[in-house]
Amino acid sequence: MTATDRAVELTRAAADAADDKLATDIIAFDVSDQLALTDVFLLCSASSQRQVKAVQDAIEERMIALGVKAVRREGEREGRWVLLDFQDIVVHVQHQEERVFYALERLWSDCPVVPVS
Repeated sequence: MTATDRAVELTRAAADAADDKLATDIIAFDVSDQLALTDVFLLCSASSQRQVKAVQDAIEERMIALGVKAVRREGEREGRWVLLDFQDIVVHVQHQEERVFYALERLWSDCPVVPVS
């Protein structure tokens, strides 16, 4: 099974929104074969807590414009790692230090990459 066309569309839109706010290391993994909960994990980094929040806001605004709202948010209070669950995709906006420490891409490296640029 592969990610749905809708999941890929949302992933690219979220990646574009993150890029607009200067997020770095943007990468998406098709996790549909590994998880039943979602099709794609999108990871991106930000250099400060303020930027994490700006990236989060930009992604949520873009998703709302596409008719999708987050069903779950975690970590927005701390501003170091925000998880946004849009059902078809899950977005991780991480401070650069958390990104290095948790290395999520290492966990999902066996999954296909979804082109986002």
